[in-house]
Amino acid sequence: MTSITYNDLMHVDLGKLGNAVSDWKTAVANLRQLETDVRDGLKKKSDHARWEGVNAGVTREFVDKTAKEFTDLHTEAHGIFQVLDDAHRELETLQKSVRTLTKEASDKGYTVRDNGDGTVSVDAHVMPGTDPKDDKNLDERQRYADMITGKLAHATDIDLSARMALRRTHGNDPYNAGHAKYDSLNDAQVERALELAKRREDMTDRELAELNRLLRHNGREKDGEFATEFFQGLGGPRQTLEFYGAMSIDGTEGDASNTRLAGARDLQKYMGHALANATDPYTPQSLKGDRQHLPSWWGTEFRRLGTQDIEWQAGMFSKPYGYQVLGGLLRHGNYDPAFLTPIAEHITQLHQDDPHRFMANKPAGSDDIYGFNPSGKLGTGNDPLNSVLEALGHSPEAAEQFFTQAPTAYHEDGTIKSGEKPDFKSYLDLFTDKDFEWTIDTNANNVLADEEATKNALNHGPNALGHALEAAATGRPYDSDTADPSVKHSEAQAKLVHDIVERFAQNPDLLTHNLNGDLEDEETGPLYALRDSLGNISADYMGDFQRSMYLEGPDSKLFPTHGAPADLGYGDAQRFLGLVGQDPDAYAAITSAQQAYTTNVVHGFLDGEGRSLTPQDDGRVGDLVAPGAAIAGIMSNSRADAIYDYHSADNKSYNEALADNAKWVNRMVGMGTSAIPAPFSVVAEPINWVVEDVGDSVLKSVERDTTTKAEHEAGQEYSKGREAAVTASANAVTSYFAQHEGYDAETRDAIERGVRTQAGVSHSDGAQWNSSGDGT
Repeated sequence: MTSITYNDLMHVDLGKLGNAVSDWKTAVANLRQLETDVRDGLKKKSDHARWEGVNAGVTREFVDKTAKEFTDLHTEAHGIFQVLDDAHRELETLQKSVRTLTKEASDKGYTVRDNGDGTVSVDAHVMPGTDPKDDKNLDERQRYADMITGKLAHATDIDLSARMALRRTHGNDPYNAGHAKYDSLNDAQVERALELAKRREDMTDRELAELNRLLRHNGREKDGEFATEFFQGLGGPRQTLEFYGAMSIDGTEGDASNTRLAGARDLQKYMGHALANATDPYTPQSLKGDRQHLPSWWGTEFRRLGTQDIEWQAGMFSKPYGYQVLGGLLRHGNYDPAFLTPIAEHITQLHQDDPHRFMANKPAGSDDIYGFNPSGKLGTGNDPLNSVLEALGHSPEAAEQFFTQAPTAYHEDGTIKSGEKPDFKSYLDLFTDKDFEWTIDTNANNVLADEEATKNALNHGPNALGHALEAAATGRPYDSDTADPSVKHSEAQAKLVHDIVERFAQNPDLLTHNLNGDLEDEETGPLYALRDSLGNISADYMGDFQRSMYLEGPDSKLFPTHGAPADLGYGDAQRFLGLVGQDPDAYAAITSAQQAYTTNVVHGFLDGEGRSLTPQDDGRVGDLVAPGAAIAGIMSNSRADAIYDYHSADNKSYNEALADNAKWVNRMVGMGTSAIPAPFSVVAEPINWVVEDVGDSVLKSVERDTTTKAEHEAGQEYSKGREAAVTASANAVTSYFAQHEGYDAETRDAIERGVRTQAGVSHSDGAQWNSSGDGT
C-alpha cells in the first residue's frame, strides 16, 4: 500500500480534482437528459411500434439494451461524480487542517519533517550540548506529529477507497457500464468494510488493519452514516456479537501473534466508538437529508441477548453470554443514555442477583488471555459489570442518569418490570454496600494462589466504578484531555457528590479497612482502589470543598462553585479528603487543584480591588488562602498516614504522582478564565502565565511536604508541609504583584505577611482536623 506523504498532501493542487468534479457533474446532467430522451422517446416508440418479422425480435431487443445502457451510463457517471466530490471535499478539509497544524508548529519554532512513509516527525532547534531528556516540549511536539500523521493516514484511506470505488463503478469493461452504484464515497467504504467483515477470522493481518482504518476514519463521523450502515450490514445485534466475539477470541488466543492482538485491540476500540455513534439518536442530519442511527430496538435486543448464548461456530464448546461479548465493545465510546443506561441497569441487577452468573462459564485451565477485552485493561471481559461501568466512565450523560435517577427494575430478558422497583434506592447505595461482591475477572490459572494477582483482579470493578462516578459527577469522560468551562455542574451532579462525600466520610472502612494487611484473615477495604477517582472528583469540586473548610455561606461570591453547589457537610468534607488523600494520585489531583483554585480566588480579589488596596487589607487576603491551606494540612496528614500507618505508599510515589499535575492546574485556571476558548486541551501547553507559575509551585510544595516517622508518631506539627503550604499560598500573591506594577511596597509586604501567617495557621488546622477525625 502506497501512503500519501506529508509533502504530497501539503503541495498537491486539489483544484485540478475540483475541476474534474465539476466536469463529471456536467456529464451527469447531460447523461440524465439523454437517458430521459431515450426512455421517453426511442424506447417508448419502440414499445408501441408494431414490429413484424426479424425486427420484432432483433430491433426491439437492441433498443431495450441501448436504453438500458444509457441508464447504466448515467448511473456510472453519477457514482463517479459522488465519489470524486466526496473525496475532493474531504481531502480539502484534511489539507487545510494539516497546513494549519504546520503553521502552529512553525510559530512555536518547530519544524515538520516528512518521513516519507506517511508519517512525520516534529523537530525543535536544540542548542549544542543540551541533553535531549531536558526537552520540555517533547510531549507537545509528539502531539503535533501524531495529529498530522493521523490526518495523512485518513487521506491515504480516502485515496484507496476512491480508487477502489472508481474501479468497481467502471468495471474495466469498455462495452458495459454501471457495474456498481454509489451515492457517496461513504457507500463504497461501507461496502468494503462489510466485504472484509464477512471474512471474519479468515481476514489477514493486513485486511484487518484495513478494516480498522475504515472504522477509525469513518466510524465517528458526526452524521453517523457510515457507522449505522456498517452495523446494519452486519445483519443485526446477534450478528454484531457473533462477529466481534469471533474476532476478539481470534486475536487473543494463545497462538495469536502480537500483530493480531494489536489488530484485535484496534477493532475493539474503533468498533466500540462506531457503535456509540450508530446508537446516538441525536446525530446531525446527514448529506442524505436524514438522521442516521440504529433504531431503538437494537438496545432492546442487546438486552435480550445479554443472557443468551452466543455461538459463531457450530458446536462451540464454550459459548459466552451476549453481555460478555457486548461488554468488550461498550468499553470504548460515549454512548447515549437511552441506549446505555438500561443496559447498565440490567447488568447490575443481574450481578446483584448472582455475582458469579457470568463468571461461571469463563475459560479455565489456561494462562490469562484477554478474551472479549483485548485491551487487557481492568479485566479479561468475562464480567460485564466491569465493562459497563467502564462504558459509563466514558459516557457522562448516561452515568449521571444511572447514578442520580431512580432505578428501573428489569426482568432477566431485559424487559422492564412494570410497577415494580428494585430493593435498593440508588446504585450508589448498592455499590457502596459493604457486602457488595466483586468478582475476580481473569482467566489466569491458580489466581487464588497468587495473593497479589487476586488483589489486583478484585480491584478491577472498584476502579471501573470510580471511573463511572467520575464521569457522572464531572460531566466529562473520566480520561478526557479536554475541558469546557461553559459546562457547569448540574444540581443532580452536585447532589451526587454530596452523597458520595457523606457516604465515604461516614463509612471510612470502605476505603481503609485493613489497608496495610496487618490484620490476619481480614479482607482489605473493598473500595480503596477508587480513591484516585474520588480525588479527581474532589479536584473538580474544589470550590465546594474550600467553602466547607470554614463554613463559607452558600451564596459566597469569594469562593465560587463551578455550577450548582454541593453543600458539603463541614466534618464530612474534612474526613473525606483525609481518607482520599492517602492515595498518591488523589493527593496530587487535590493539591494541584487546590493551589490553582486558591490562586484564581486571590487574583480575582486583587483584580477587583485594584490600586485601592491598603496594608489594612492583609487580613482580607489572608482569609482567601485559609481554606486552601487547611486542605493542604489535611493532605500533609493523609500523606503521613499512608506512609507510616498503612505503609501503602512512600514519598517517591507521591512525588511521581505529580507527573500530570498540569492537567488539573490547566483545568482549574481555565474554569476561572473567561478568555480561554472552550473546549481547550488540559494536557497541552500552559494556557497562561498563571498555569506555569502554579505548576512550578505545586511541584515544589509536594516535594517539601514530608515528615519523619518520629514526628508522625509523636503527633508533632508537620513543619516541612506547613512551610510548603505557606510558600505556596504566598506565591498566589507574589506572582500577582510580579505581573502588576504600581502597588506600594508597604501594601505588598503587609498583604504577603498576612497571607503567610494565615496559611500557617490554617495548615495546622487542617492537619489537626485530620489527625483527630480521620475515622481510620
